[in-house]
Amino acid sequence: MTETAPDGLDEVYDSEQAPWGAARREAYANDQDSPDALIAVTAASNRSKADKDPAEWLPSDASYHCSYAATWVGTKLCWNLAADEAEREVLLGLAEDCPATVVSYEPAP
Repeated sequence: MTETAPDGLDEVYDSEQAPWGAARREAYANDQDSPDALIAVTAASNRSKADKDPAEWLPSDASYHCSYAATWVGTKLCWNLAADEAEREVLLGLAEDCPATVVSYEPAP
């Protein structure tokens, strides 16, 4: 089983700075340029995550939290997506716990 990582489309709808057109939604949904675009996970993990942000869900393997947060933030920055206050607080906490983690991204077209 695979899942789009880190943002599901419902999360994107909630995070748009301005409404996206169909072409931008399609570009996001089909973005394969990132090595983190598809991550193999179990069906149970995919169901538990669904379209939840880090305030609502983190990987059960705590050793992956720093990488997950960096990927999440990189995707948000790449696609100019907003973070709600609860999501922001969790991400700031993870950043404090992960001082050596680097966020990498290139802005999406």
